[in-house]
Amino acid sequence: MTEPAPVDGVAIGWDDARAANRANWDERVALHVEAYGLDRYREDPAHLSTVVRKDLATLSRFLPGGSIGGHDVCHLQCHIGTDTISLARAGAAVVGVDFSAPALAAAAGLATSLGIEASWVEGDVLDARALVSGALGADRDFDVVYTSIGTIGWLRDLDAWARQVAALLRPGGVFYIRDGHPVLFTLDEARDELVARYRYFHDGLALQWDEAATYVGDGTVSSTRTYEWVHPISEVVTALIGAGLTIEAMEEGRDLPWRFAERMVELPDGDFAWPGSERDLLPSTFTLVARRPGG
Repeated sequence: MTEPAPVDGVAIGWDDARAANRANWDERVALHVEAYGLDRYREDPAHLSTVVRKDLATLSRFLPGGSIGGHDVCHLQCHIGTDTISLARAGAAVVGVDFSAPALAAAAGLATSLGIEASWVEGDVLDARALVSGALGADRDFDVVYTSIGTIGWLRDLDAWARQVAALLRPGGVFYIRDGHPVLFTLDEARDELVARYRYFHDGLALQWDEAATYVGDGTVSSTRTYEWVHPISEVVTALIGAGLTIEAMEEGRDLPWRFAERMVELPDGDFAWPGSERDLLPSTFTLVARRPGG
């Protein structure tokens, strides 16, 4: 069954959009617990998510000692915690923040079953500083704030997001993000060639989706309506600079940890890419590393 096309240019209040998105993500939890391959974490004490393995290869270059080990990390929009737990296995002291209570319950349950210490904070990422302070103490700050894959498109106000990131960091601390590239999100995922279909530039209005399926697994949800916002690279960079952070690196990648379009091919490491020479035509991800001055 073909999902209906999204409706562009939707004016909706943040609270209403957030409530719809949270209902959808709450229902995804049971599906993702089944589809994420959690047994690999139980069977292999050294297993890390593919996302974190790739991210650490870049992030570690900007950390003292060249390793995440021994650093305090706040993972924003952590979902069911597989990446958070992977950061902990790599030696970090971790706090996961997410707006979905069922997701955090799944994350906490997995961490406990693996004997991993982690703290979990429920609430809106745009209130992350106050939420972390309320849950863990006002003096809790971090060497690293981390977010990766499928995150900022759910946020309307990146200036507010960037201020939360900066407020969570210690002086000298590092922010890391890898996410789907906004150029990728302009493409028509159903076409047999690379054709732009969706907006690249942010205008404050949302894309309204009605999809029963999620990006992994075969199950469906009943809370199908979600709202997303497009954010060009310039907006992401400007938001972080405006929050007082210094951009230290930017990279663009060819591969994705999920199948954006059916004709993408699976790679040996489980990621996906456009077939053949198309892989080199357009970026699929972007990575930014920024630092809070001082320290």
